[in-house]
Amino acid sequence: MKTHSTNYEDTFIEVAEDCPAKNGEVPPLKGGEETIASIQFDMIIKNPYKFTSDDVIFQTFARRNNIASSQQQKAREEFFSKGQPCLRASPLTKRYGWGVHSNKEGRIAIYGCETREYKKFLTDKSLKVVKAMRSTR
Repeated sequence: MKTHSTNYEDTFIEVAEDCPAKNGEVPPLKGGEETIASIQFDMIIKNPYKFTSDDVIFQTFARRNNIASSQQQKAREEFFSKGQPCLRASPLTKRYGWGVHSNKEGRIAIYGCETREYKKFLTDKSLKVVKAMRSTR
């Protein structure tokens, strides 16, 4: 079975051109329930450079679909047998003002678009800089 990955290495995903946030915003819960954005935010903000993009995207899927930990290895293989949207399509980068840095091991951390670190990543010649996907055409 072919495996598709969403991981980047030595890359910075800058916020989308049409992102309404002027600062990194904490994604709210919706009706007391976790959202894709809040799950991704909690995982990454509490564990900078611990997880890869694949880890975050799959865990978000697993939590939203109540996949038992005993079933997760098989579910992950099945999940990545098809292409999945990467963090360029995440609400963190499209709506909430967070840039995503992937280090050389593909592990990620997020930075608010107002921060000095964010601005430094944009001009770092050792990184590939890509924009998050726009919400509108």
